[in-house]
Amino acid sequence: MIFISKYLVPKGYLGVTCYPFVFLKTKELKLDSVLINHENIHLRQQIEILVIPFYFIYGVEFVIRLIQYKNWRAAYRNISFEREAYAHETQLDYLKQRKFWSFLKYLRPNEFQLKT
Repeated sequence: MIFISKYLVPKGYLGVTCYPFVFLKTKELKLDSVLINHENIHLRQQIEILVIPFYFIYGVEFVIRLIQYKNWRAAYRNISFEREAYAHETQLDYLKQRKFWSFLKYLRPNEFQLKT
């Protein structure tokens, strides 16, 4: 279920997924199939890890990546859940063929190039 709320979506982000909801900053974003696919990938990840553990793992991994990269954006982009979602967001049929716990392939960090 998609909701529009510029107040629940943090500054600098377009959407946030909190199972079973997707919050988008503006109603126009509902038409962005790539963004919706990205958020749907997060929904699948959250279901696989039974929701609450997802947020715990996400938070712990973010802290580890922040220590590792010393940069908020690089830490965020290198969380395994985000790496999987960004890697496959343009593949609109990805969830049809995605294997269970596919995010595990993205646990190993790589040097993400920040877009400037």
